[in-house]
Amino acid sequence: MDYLVYFILLALVAEILGTVGGFGSSLFFIPIASYFLDFHSVLGVTAMFHVLSNLTKIGFFHKGFDKKLIVTLGIPAVVFVIIGAYLSRFIATKWLEMSLAVFLILLSSCFLFFKNFVIKPTTFNSVSGGITSGFIAGILGTGGAIRGMTLAAFNLKMEVFIATSAIIDLAIDSSRTVVYGLNGYIHKDDLYLIPILLVVSIIGTFIGKKILEKVSEEQFKKTVLILILITGIITAVRVLQTI
Repeated sequence: MDYLVYFILLALVAEILGTVGGFGSSLFFIPIASYFLDFHSVLGVTAMFHVLSNLTKIGFFHKGFDKKLIVTLGIPAVVFVIIGAYLSRFIATKWLEMSLAVFLILLSSCFLFFKNFVIKPTTFNSVSGGITSGFIAGILGTGGAIRGMTLAAFNLKMEVFIATSAIIDLAIDSSRTVVYGLNGYIHKDDLYLIPILLVVSIIGTFIGKKILEKVSEEQFKKTVLILILITGIITAVRVLQTI
């Protein structure tokens, strides 16, 4: 029972940070959940959690979305998340976890140390961002940071940004949930977590929205990036200890 309390609290923190940072909760949730579940189960639970999380975000940030980006970024993302999710069954879980750790470290370092790095707001880049974020989300369980970086190039208003990202992510997570289910990643023993994670997603998104109303988004994103870097390092160390 103690582990469940820790799991819920850490999932809540991941949802708050994911909402405010704009990277999605999976960047934190997957490394956290890996301490409690095997990695394939983590992929299945994360996909279900994200479906609930994105429905919640659409509810809280529903004042607008960018239709063009939903098509140019969202459709490629859905196609490639299915491909990535299918391929994940052929890769050993330790390699998946280590790949996730390396991805977190490189991504956070890139954002922290190369601040002038930007993506131009072109259709080619939105399609490329959709392909990359979708494939990584399918195979590693998290691609929100790349999608967020791509969306940021289009200078959307905060609520439009979050709503557009949530709609695309909902399509991505719904697709990979089906594939993960077919892969055998979703187990009956884990289904009791769904109502718990629904409550977590509602509370976490609500708190995240309130924080965004009072705190500088840029300052908070820097804090989030540092936490992502630390999470990546801890995950890498943990995996290396098991080899």
